[in-house]
Amino acid sequence: MTQLNDAKLEYNSVYHIYNCGINGCNLFISDDDYDRFLSKYSKYIEPIADTFAWCLLGNHFHIVVRIKNESEIKTLEELGLCDKKTTQAIPNKKPDPTRQFSHLFNSYSQYFNHKYNRHGGLFERSFHKKRIDNRSYFKRCLIYVHQNPIKHKFVERLSDYRYTSYNTVLSEKATLLKREKVLVLFENQLDFIEAHTELVSLEECFD
Repeated sequence: MTQLNDAKLEYNSVYHIYNCGINGCNLFISDDDYDRFLSKYSKYIEPIADTFAWCLLGNHFHIVVRIKNESEIKTLEELGLCDKKTTQAIPNKKPDPTRQFSHLFNSYSQYFNHKYNRHGGLFERSFHKKRIDNRSYFKRCLIYVHQNPIKHKFVERLSDYRYTSYNTVLSEKATLLKREKVLVLFENQLDFIEAHTELVSLEECFD
């Protein structure tokens, strides 16, 4: 595991990314807020990253993603993310993965501030990112992210929490989550469930 808080996200690299509300303020208050964040995540992040796990909580979130190879990412024009001037100046320009996260945070902040009549920054200025460079850490990190609702006492059972990918991994419904690549780390679904019963500590996950 490598800390890269001040570095740009690299192509074809896996990261644990997390951020929180500035000064610990809430990022999500109503169900609509969680849904709006996920909608914006779909717009800004899914085009440039594969998602393996995610969890949204009141004042912070965690995700585990692989930034795609540059060749896998469509151009801004193909994604409908640029104006005509940008297209004419740089016709094949592709979105920068690091900036896409900034776009996500800025867009959601505008929504949240307007809805709750607040001003100023919503997220901590620099989001945290730790590169995952081995299978063992990858597996522990997935479990850690899914266990957050229990750690923070939102629920007693992981399956009762809505805003996490835990249930999606166990579902058969269509999803953009890389479910098969998550399950291959475990013997089967039962092993996946059992692996989540023993809490993974923050220190263990980040060491």
